Amino acid sequence: MSAERLSCTLAVQPWFQDHSVGGKIVLPAVETMLYLAARCLELHPETDIRVMENAGFGKFLEIPATAVTVATLVECVADADGRIRAKLLSHMQLATMSRIKEHGEIHFPPATTDKKPPADIDPAPPSGAGKEISAELLYRELVPFGRSYQTLQGTLYLSDGQAWGELKAPRLPFTDPVQTLIGSPFPLDGALHAACVLGQQFVNFPPFPVGFARRSIFRPTQPGKGYATRVSMTSLTGEELVFDLHIFNSDGQLYESVIGLRMRDVRKAMQKQEKII
Repeated sequence: MSAERLSCTLAVQPWFQDHSVGGKIVLPAVETMLYLAARCLELHPETDIRVMENAGFGKFLEIPATAVTVATLVECVADADGRIRAKLLSHMQLATMSRIKEHGEIHFPPATTDKKPPADIDPAPPSGAGKEISAELLYRELVPFGRSYQTLQGTLYLSDGQAWGELKAPRLPFTDPVQTLIGSPFPLDGALHAACVLGQQFVNFPPFPVGFARRSIFRPTQPGKGYATRVSMTSLTGEELVFDLHIFNSDGQLYESVIGLRMRDVRKAMQKQEKII
């Protein structure tokens, strides 16, 4: 195994202001995926960034309200089988010392990965879905993000541990060339909102993504385009919910999927982080 650690600069995009948790602006998980994919491809162009495995999202990367850039570290470890393990890190300055804080980790397989989309996934909700929630109500009360991240449109349908919704990627420019391969981050972010709302039908907290088993990008989503998502809850424990989600275009073509999405209540972790700092 060989490891590389780079000092990098994250450019703060204007729309990051609309993604806050507990009153603090934090880097969305979808932007962490994009950032690590871009840095990984720079170091290891043979990797397949359209497949992401064994992802974990640790502590939030907080973004100061007036920041234009944020200093980060990216660590890439190349395994003997060609797999790249990429981590997003930052320095945390304490009173008497500094520590390295981990914000995200993704494994990227070699470029030989088979990318055939699975068959027989129906994007349409069943007739007479059990519950309907308007996107307006959803973003006002259940997922209180700003306008840039209000990707779900119209009505979210909920029934039997599943959710169906329409997505619209905002007309914002790609910020990195790798997006020609992996697309806009906003449709997936909207699908995560659907999972969050579905989860809130079973638990009394808003679940946030903390990791997933595998994300597969079959076609890159595009700014300004409309999509649909279907989310299924596969398991629930006292503290963790697990989902599978899929994103389609209007013709029912599968664009991407996330299998084994893990979501938890992150509010306690944020409170602990504040006490440490």
